[in-house]
Amino acid sequence: MSRLASELTVQCPCCRAELVVDANLKRVVSHKEARTSPVREIDDAHRLLAEEAAARERAFEQSFQAERNRGDDLDRRFREALEQAKKEPITRPERAFDLD
Repeated sequence: MSRLASELTVQCPCCRAELVVDANLKRVVSHKEARTSPVREIDDAHRLLAEEAAARERAFEQSFQAERNRGDDLDRRFREALEQAKKEPITRPERAFDLD
C-alpha cells in the first residue's frame, strides 16, 4: 500500500509500536505492534518463582521472629514502667472540695 504525502510514520514512545498518522484526517490510520523479545526460557521462570518463594520465606521468618520476641519486648516495657512508677512519690489526688 502506497503512502500518501499527508501520512507520517511515528514510533510510540511507550510501547515502541509503529503508528501511521494522517495529518489531514488528524488520526491514526494504521499501526504495527512492536516486535517483542522471545518468550523467556523455562529456567528464567523457575528462577523467578524460586526468588519469589525465598522472599516470601524471608518475610514470614521476620514476622515469626517479631512475634516470638513480642512477649519479651512487652515484658521489658512493663518492668521499665514498674520501676519508673516505684521511683515516683505517692501523693493523694487533689479534690475540689478539699481546697475549701
